[in-house]
Amino acid sequence: MAMQIAQASKARLIEVFSAIQGEGLNVGTRQIFIRFALCDLRCHFCDSAHTWGVPEICKIEKTPGLRDFETHPNPVALPDLLEWVGRQNQPGLHDSISLTGGEPLLSAPFLGQFLPEVRSLTDLPIYLETGGHRPEQLLPILPYLDSIGMDIKLPSVSGENRWQVHQEFLHLCHDAQVEVFVKIIISSQTNTAELEQAGELVASVDASIPVFLQPVTPILGKESVVAPRPDRVLEWQSLMKRFVKQVRVVPQTHKMMNQL
Repeated sequence: MAMQIAQASKARLIEVFSAIQGEGLNVGTRQIFIRFALCDLRCHFCDSAHTWGVPEICKIEKTPGLRDFETHPNPVALPDLLEWVGRQNQPGLHDSISLTGGEPLLSAPFLGQFLPEVRSLTDLPIYLETGGHRPEQLLPILPYLDSIGMDIKLPSVSGENRWQVHQEFLHLCHDAQVEVFVKIIISSQTNTAELEQAGELVASVDASIPVFLQPVTPILGKESVVAPRPDRVLEWQSLMKRFVKQVRVVPQTHKMMNQL
């Protein structure tokens, strides 16, 4: 599916806010979230379908954690976003900045300008959360990233098939010596052979890369999105540990706290 890449001067945003990271390697840490609009994937389990397009306005939190949002028109100029992030950046509060979406790499030209400036402004590490399927857009911004959480999309669960670019993407992260981990959404529909293929893919790059199995969170109105049975999760974790050293099972903890 073709998708227009954002121009460098402005960003198409959904929201900017302060919250506790609920997934992956950074779970439990406090982050400034910058949620970008647009995604070129259509995963069956997606809980952020509102990010697939570009809204006329974006929501900007005024006070970290209070959800006192103000609205601004899209797209957003770089100086405005820097101002809003600077307002969030209270001393000692945040551990990092999370670039999420949507798919942030659809805004790679903008990120190439924004990231060096926001790092200078905040002195916070930059974490990219991505579908792990756009290596060409990743490459120019790699020098500005401190950590990357990339998905491996299982066709049986997501409806997407991205094996080749997933491997290329993971190689780029590893070769750049950026901290990287892999997240795999699992559900009642998970094909065990695909999990084995994912384990082989990660091991072919580096068996020490952490893998997070994330049981899908049921979505209201989507009866096909069903969490896996606990015995299957244990079975799949054992399977993955044949290939990689660290395999953790972590659900979406922010939803357990009703932090949506």
